[in-house]
Amino acid sequence: MVRDEDFIAGTMSRRCLAWLVDLALIGLLMVPIFMILTLFGLLTLGLGFGAMAILPAVPFLYHFLSLLRTGSATPGQSLLGLTVRRDADLGPPNGAEAAIFTAVFYLTMATSGLLLLIALFTTRHRTLHDLASGLVVVRRRALDAWVAEGMKG
Repeated sequence: MVRDEDFIAGTMSRRCLAWLVDLALIGLLMVPIFMILTLFGLLTLGLGFGAMAILPAVPFLYHFLSLLRTGSATPGQSLLGLTVRRDADLGPPNGAEAAIFTAVFYLTMATSGLLLLIALFTTRHRTLHDLASGLVVVRRRALDAWVAEGMKG
């Protein structure tokens, strides 16, 4: 039998480490995109530098699109055994939930990130962006065990 504690055990520290992994991966994505856009700007004699405006969208798209893929997690979260699910039924997030989750996360980070501390006081250690979107971050292993248990009985 899978307990609620199994779903959230160690998720806070794993989320922090996953964020660092994702931050590094976003940085690795940004470097070639920046270089390509710089080259484009130079080749167009400065007219193409306006395309640099797409750079802030890269982190948002990284998180948003990661939540919509099969594992419902960013690469950092997947690496650390986490997945993002709907709080009500533990199903994968839909596009609107993923967009709200990602947008509120970046709004929280834009305001110093201190609002992330709300996770210390909420059920299932949910952050503000979890609460706003109706999602929760759980351990993949516990979710797999819960699904397997449901298939047996």
